[in-house]
Amino acid sequence: MASTSASRSSGGVSGRIRTAASTLYSDNQSLIAEIRKALNMMKEVAIDLERDNQSQMVKEIENAAVELSGKYEQSTHFSSAIHSVADGYQLGPELTNFKKLFDDEIVKLKANSSSVPENHPIIRQFREAIWNVHHAGQPMPGEEQEDIVMTTTQSNLLNVTCPLSGKPVTELAEPVRSLECKHVYEKKVVMVYIRSNARQCPVAGCPKILRADKIVCDPLLLIEIEEMRAMSKQSAPTSEIEDCTGLDEEEDD
Repeated sequence: MASTSASRSSGGVSGRIRTAASTLYSDNQSLIAEIRKALNMMKEVAIDLERDNQSQMVKEIENAAVELSGKYEQSTHFSSAIHSVADGYQLGPELTNFKKLFDDEIVKLKANSSSVPENHPIIRQFREAIWNVHHAGQPMPGEEQEDIVMTTTQSNLLNVTCPLSGKPVTELAEPVRSLECKHVYEKKVVMVYIRSNARQCPVAGCPKILRADKIVCDPLLLIEIEEMRAMSKQSAPTSEIEDCTGLDEEEDD
């Protein structure tokens, strides 16, 4: 009976820890989303200034964007640490030093991150957007043509279609993301999938197990999907031109 009581106590504490971590994670994701929106806004302002040949002001905005991208990376590490510490928590005989666990996780994340603010993908996209104002279609100094394609089509989303419904992520009615593997799904479809006891992530090669309480729609996901829509619109005219060119060639034949 004492064992049962201790088990219930352990489960209760673990549950409260995970609930608190979930709230903290959600709040931090909202902060990350706001930083992302600010960076996008700074990019749009810089593009307008570049059109007016205000090079010095563009450079000042770029420097500010680099600094803000560093905060963005720190906030991303913070979210990952919250998730890792809460997920690995186990009640022990001694008080848990959450600060140490959290700090250790941050150190580990930073060690595994090779990115510096100046080379962050967001900053590369910022610089490319500025470059394209006067040099559209030309590689930036030090980059090849392939780098242009890779950067302009780069997305932070791991999958561009829902592995269960087959719909493009940009067309999902209720997009959600797994905290375990970061793959994106249609909410209703993935919840039915989980209830059917088919728990492994349906993305080929992904070993993660899906849990209903680890499937969320955070503000950052919605912004990333909107960015993907914007990239699709930007690439659409090029595709149309290529198609027309092909038709012209057929007519000439």
